[in-house]
Amino acid sequence: FSLQNERASLNQQIIRQMRMRAGAENLLRATSNNKVCDMVVLELSYINSNLQLLMEQLEGLNSSVEVYQNIQETSSIPLIPLGLKETKEMDFSVSFKDFILEHYSEDGSSFEEEIADLMDLRQACRTPSRNDAGIETLAKYFSHIPLLESRFFSATRQMGIFFTWYDSFTGVPVCQQNVSLEKASILFNIGALYTQIGTRCNRQTGSGLQDAITAFQKAAGVLHHLKETFTHTPSYDMSPSMLSMLIKMMLAQAQECLFEKIALSGIRNEFFSLLKMAHEAAKVGDTYDQVHQSMSQTPIKDNVPFFWSTVAQVKTHHYRSLAHYFLATALLDHQLRPSDDEDQQEKALSQAYDAMPDGRSPLDILRKREERRRIGKAHLRRAVIGHEEGLRIHSLCRHLRKLDVLQAILQASHNRSLAKFNDNDREDEFTDYMEAPDIVSKTEHKAEMETPMATKVKVTDFFRRLGPLSVFSAKQRWTAPRTVRLRLEDRDLGFTLRGDPAPVQVTSLDPLCPAAVDGLKEGDYIVAVGDADCKWMVVSEVMRLLKDVNEDGIDIRVVSLMDSGLPMPTKSATYCGGISKTYSMICLAFDDDKSPKGRKVTKKGSFLSWGVKNHLKSSSTLSLPTADYSGTLPWNKPCPTFPSSSSYNDSALY
Repeated sequence: FSLQNERASLNQQIIRQMRMRAGAENLLRATSNNKVCDMVVLELSYINSNLQLLMEQLEGLNSSVEVYQNIQETSSIPLIPLGLKETKEMDFSVSFKDFILEHYSEDGSSFEEEIADLMDLRQACRTPSRNDAGIETLAKYFSHIPLLESRFFSATRQMGIFFTWYDSFTGVPVCQQNVSLEKASILFNIGALYTQIGTRCNRQTGSGLQDAITAFQKAAGVLHHLKETFTHTPSYDMSPSMLSMLIKMMLAQAQECLFEKIALSGIRNEFFSLLKMAHEAAKVGDTYDQVHQSMSQTPIKDNVPFFWSTVAQVKTHHYRSLAHYFLATALLDHQLRPSDDEDQQEKALSQAYDAMPDGRSPLDILRKREERRRIGKAHLRRAVIGHEEGLRIHSLCRHLRKLDVLQAILQASHNRSLAKFNDNDREDEFTDYMEAPDIVSKTEHKAEMETPMATKVKVTDFFRRLGPLSVFSAKQRWTAPRTVRLRLEDRDLGFTLRGDPAPVQVTSLDPLCPAAVDGLKEGDYIVAVGDADCKWMVVSEVMRLLKDVNEDGIDIRVVSLMDSGLPMPTKSATYCGGISKTYSMICLAFDDDKSPKGRKVTKKGSFLSWGVKNHLKSSSTLSLPTADYSGTLPWNKPCPTFPSSSSYNDSALY
C-alpha cells in the first residue's frame, strides 16, 4: 500500500507539471515579446527537467519488484509484477440523484444508501488487498459497471461524471465521460493484481509454484480479454501493442515457474532427464527472448522501464546457458554403455538440434568418447559466455544491481559451468574453434492463457428498486407516472394483463371502460397498485392485489413508453466485444397471426375472471423479452488517442 500511495503522489505531481507545461506552451505561442519568450523557454526547461525526474521515480516504483516477492524467498529469481492504475475519488451522489428524479421520476434522496454503497465499493477498488479477496472486490465492481451503464448512461445525454485514470507507466492522466474507460481500467487492475499475487507465492514449494503459475496465466487471460474487448483505449498502458507485450511477459513468467516446478524435486543426473531439462530451459530462454524483442519495439521501449527489458535480457541468457550446461553434462557424464538403449539415445540426441554439430550423426557422437567430450566442451563454452553476458547486462542497470539474489544465482551458475569446463579441459588443447549449435526449445507443459471466472461475478443491482432493466433503463423514455382509478364493472376491469417476467403490461384495453376514460392506455406498464410497488411483480402477484377491488375501486400508477422508434446507439469505437446485438424495449404488440382476437375492442374475459368457465384462454400472459444489459453499447463518442504534451490540454482530457 505504501508503494501505491507513493504512486498516487507521483501521479499528482506529474499532472501538476504537465498543466504548467501546457500553460507555458500556450503562452509561448501567444506572445511576441522576446523577453517573455526567453523567460517562458527557461521555465519550460525547468518543468521538463522536473517531469523527467518524476518519470524516473515512477520507473523506480515499477522496478521495485523486491517489495512484491515472498518474504521467505532467498534463492528464487525475482519475478516482475504490474503496478495498479491509479484513479481519483469520485462522488456519484448529485448526478445520480438528479438523474433518478428527472428520468425515473423518483426521489433521488431515497437512494442515498445505494449510492453510498457504490462509492464505498469503488473506493475499495483503489487499494485492494493482494489476495483473492482483492480480486473479488475488483470483479464485483466490474460486474456492477454494466448495470450502472444501463441505468444512468445514455447515448443521448451526458451525465457530467468524469472518470480519471493514470497511465501505469507514464503517470499521464486520461479523463473521460465514457464509462468504457472505467471498465477497461478495472479490468487492467484485475490482471495487475493477479501478477502481484503470483510474485508473492512461495516458489520453494510445489503448491506455491502451482499458485504462481495459475496467477500468471490468469493475468495473461485478463489482459488478453482487455486487448480483444477494448480496442481503442486512450491510455497507452492499455494499447494493443503494450498489452501484447505484457501478455508475453506473464506467459514467460508462468513458463519459468513451470520449469522451477519440474526442477523442484531435483534433477536426476541421467541422460534422458538432462536432455529434457535442456529443452525446458531453452523454452524459457526463448519465451524471454520474445518478451525482450517485444520490449525493444518503438514506442514500447520508450515507456517500459529499462529494468524490465534488462531482466528479460538477463533471463534469456541465463536459461539458454542452463540449457547448454544440461546438454553438456549429458554428453560428458554419460558414456554409451552396452546396456543402454542406443536407439532411444540416438533419437533423443537428434531431437536436441535442428542441425547436428559439424554434420556428425547422432550415433557417431554417442559412440565416440572424444566427440562427446569435444561437443560437450563447446556447449559449456557457450554456457560460460552466456552467463558472463548475463552478468555484464545485470551490472548495467542501477535498479537490477540492488537484487543481490539474482546476481548470486547468475554468479553461481557461471562458476558451475566454468568449473565443469575446466574439469574437461586438457593442457595440450590450445585451440578448439567448434561452435555448439542452438538447442531446440520445447516443453511438455506449455504456459497457456487462462480466463478467470472472476470477471463474471453475479451481483445484485444496487438500484434494483428502479425496476427491471429491460424496461427501466437510461435508453428508454416514458411518461411521468400517472394515477388511474380502477373500478369493477360486472367483475370486469376492461383490460387484460401480461408480464412474466416483470413488469406487468396492460393489453386488450376496452376504450370505453372507466379505466380508459380515466387515462389508462394500451401498453401501459403498471408500476404501483395502491401503496404497493409492483415494478418487479409478475401477473399472478398483481392479480392478488387487484382481485379484492371493491365498489370504490383502487388507484394504480402507470407509465407509458415514448419514442418507440428511438434508434440504437452506434457501435462504440472503444468497446467492441463479440456480444450479440440487443434492441431497445418497445411497448409489446400482439402477433396478429397467433392472436387474431388480441386487438378487438370487445368485452372479453378480464384477468380477474380467469377462473370463470368458458372465458378465453388466449388472455394468458406473454413473456417480455429480456434486454441483455451486459452487452449494451450506450456510448458512441470515439475515445481520444494517447495524449502528447502538445495536446495535453485538449478538452477530451480536461
